[in-house]
Amino acid sequence: MKNIDEIYINGKFVKPNGIEVQELINPATKEVIGRVTLGDENDTKAAIAAAKEAFKTFKNTTIEERSQMLQRLHDVMMDKFDLLNQVAVDEYGAPAAATAGRTQYAAKNFIHNLDVMKEFQFEKQIGKAKVVLEPLGVIGLITPWNANYTHISTKLAPAIAAGCTVVIKPSEISALQTQIIAECFHEAGIPAGVINIVNGRGDVVGAEMTRNPDVAMISFTGSTQVGRIIARDGAATMKRMVLELGGKSPNVILDDADFNKAIPLSVMTAFSNSGQACHVGSRLIVPEHRLEEVKQLVIKTVEGIKVGNPREEGTYIGPMVNQKQYETVQRYIRLGTQEGAELIVGGEGHPKGLDNGYYVKPTVFANVTMDMTIAKEEIFGPVLSILTYKTEEEAIEIANDTIYGLSAYVSSSNLESANRVASQIVSGRVLINGLYDEPKAPFGGFKQSGIGREFGTFGLAAYVETKTILGHDILPQ
Repeated sequence: MKNIDEIYINGKFVKPNGIEVQELINPATKEVIGRVTLGDENDTKAAIAAAKEAFKTFKNTTIEERSQMLQRLHDVMMDKFDLLNQVAVDEYGAPAAATAGRTQYAAKNFIHNLDVMKEFQFEKQIGKAKVVLEPLGVIGLITPWNANYTHISTKLAPAIAAGCTVVIKPSEISALQTQIIAECFHEAGIPAGVINIVNGRGDVVGAEMTRNPDVAMISFTGSTQVGRIIARDGAATMKRMVLELGGKSPNVILDDADFNKAIPLSVMTAFSNSGQACHVGSRLIVPEHRLEEVKQLVIKTVEGIKVGNPREEGTYIGPMVNQKQYETVQRYIRLGTQEGAELIVGGEGHPKGLDNGYYVKPTVFANVTMDMTIAKEEIFGPVLSILTYKTEEEAIEIANDTIYGLSAYVSSSNLESANRVASQIVSGRVLINGLYDEPKAPFGGFKQSGIGREFGTFGLAAYVETKTILGHDILPQ
């Protein structure tokens, strides 16, 4: 049993002013494995004040100084790699193999931003003007529970690169993971006040960060519903915003695709991170005349997926993060049946022999239409909806028939066709014939999937503000 009764402010682990205590539960066993004392508004104000004070000097650090900090942040995370993984599996329930990959990705974010920073033009000449890109100030980072280390480093790395200071409000149900990564940051020797971390609820800590005039920007990853609240409340002080929100990503399989490869990959894509990810391809859009073939391939693939103990080799789907998320997924599965979709595999309840944790059956519905709830709303669990089309134009129309636009997938044996369809899908990222990543390319959403972009130069640019200086090269007469 681990008790987290400290927050990290001004380079020190200190007792919070808040007194609310929350239990931390292993989702694979439903056992209480820790408790966290949550910070309150006063703790948040103290963290913001520390970041504001630290910014006075940190904004003047050199690129070389910040490069060394980013390198150290990477190094200490890699030094504690095994511990970070172990805690993530216990607290979040993600399969160990997947957690290892995400932890490494989180550490590499610091190196990627180091490289981007060295190439970034913090000063440029435009005509007669000198344009300087200056760090914004104190940044509020609000991160979710579905990849704690990754989301924190994705936002922290460009903030450090830009010369900003931060207050981090991670998900309170990820407090064990947060404690370990906070210890990494402390060990990296970053100047006091540059990184501050307050465990706490969104309606307390997050709300104070959003309305506090000393916070220049909010970078948030989470639901579209919460994103709307942050955008509304942050407008009172004209905060800059980067909002990476929900998704209902389409996966369009063109008629000429290799279905024996594309359909199994589509299922695995939909169930990535146990379905608890904003970018998963949760809407599979296939030719109507090949639906029966698709159904058989989907069933065969799902039957071969291992659901269970995240520590066991070969496990692809672990438990949902908590009881609330388990019940949410169950509700959507019931809605799918009630609204007339065809349940072809999975369904309500626990998989056989897995009643001890928050496990759900990987579930697939066929004959789904876009007026059904399971086709419109983000479920955040291993539930896949199969929709059909008659023409390519209809496939594109179905793909775009959503309030979201975060990620999309297209499969075809003809790259010209695949690119033609990809160019017409309204989405921040489109992946063709596979799963790829480019950590220096922008990531973010169209429509209600968000505002702004993360990663690479686009991500770093969000943390700076432009200043135009005229007459800088003219001596007074």
